[in-house]
Order: sequence, then structure tokens, then C-alpha cells
Amino acid sequence: MIIMINGAFGVGKTTIANELQKKLKNSMVYDPEEIGYMLRNIVPEEIQSREAETGDFQDFHLWKELTVEVAKRIVTKYTVDLIVPMTIHKIEYLQYIRNGFKDIDEETYHFCLTANKETIHKRLSERGEKEGNWCFQQTEKCLVAYREINFGEYIDTERVSVNIIIDKIKEKLSLS
Repeated sequence: MIIMINGAFGVGKTTIANELQKKLKNSMVYDPEEIGYMLRNIVPEEIQSREAETGDFQDFHLWKELTVEVAKRIVTKYTVDLIVPMTIHKIEYLQYIRNGFKDIDEETYHFCLTANKETIHKRLSERGEKEGNWCFQQTEKCLVAYREINFGEYIDTERVSVNIIIDKIKEKLSLS
């Protein structure tokens, strides 16, 4: 099983992913940001400026492909369920990765965590992010995309405990 936990930076994806992992035997958290960091570190600047003019490593052609390929290798090698926290607001990227994950395991689920802008910015500040940095800059893009495009199963994280969110996810997975 592959469980995608999507949403804006600061909405609670990592917290939910880590807590869900504790409750699901034989699972691990796989964060595709690590693929992006690797690409940012090894791809020469001239290629980066061509492929990812925005500075977003998700725009690297290899990022989507490697995200799926590494997931496949992890599942094959370790026979685990994956919990994948990610911030994707471009529907075509989400579709590519979700379809790739479904080729690995038909039992692939996607949840999009939501909260209002003020809550997200408060959470970002509380975790030590500097106001105006990359994470803050992505908030509006994410909120607009999640409102205007159907990103599937939404879970509101406003004034809701982590345990309630985990229970909602487990219920959707039929894992009560």
C-alpha cells in the first residue's frame, strides 16, 4: 500500500505521516523532497536554470521519475507500505506520481490536507521558518490549486487533533 499525504508546507503532512507510520506495521515514511535535494546538489546550475527556472526542484524532469523509481525500489527491496508526505500543487505532477505509484501497488491512496492561510503561516512560524521564505511563498499557490482543481480526498486539519486525522485516514483505508 502507498499512502500519499499531500498539502501545503505547514499543514501537518510530516506530523501525520510520522504518526501514521507508528500505527501501521511494516510501513515507512518516504519523503520525495530528499530526491529533490539530491538533484539540486548534483545537477549543474546551467541545467537547473533551464529546467527549474522557478527554483522548484519538482520542475526537474528527473524528479517525478526518480520519485516513482525510488518508491518502486524501496517497496521491492523491503516489502513495506509507504507513507509519502509531499507538497504538490501542479495536478500533472500529482497524476504522474500517483499513476506511477499505482503501477507499483494498486492500493495507492491520496489525501490532501488543508487549513486556512493564517493557520498554515502560524504553523510555519512555530516550526522556525522565516516569514517570506520558500514555504510561505508556496502557500497561496497550493491553496488556489487545491480549491480550483480536484485533488481528491481532502482532510481539514483546522482545530482537529492528529489522532482524529489519523483515524479518518485509517477509516478511508478500511484499517480501523
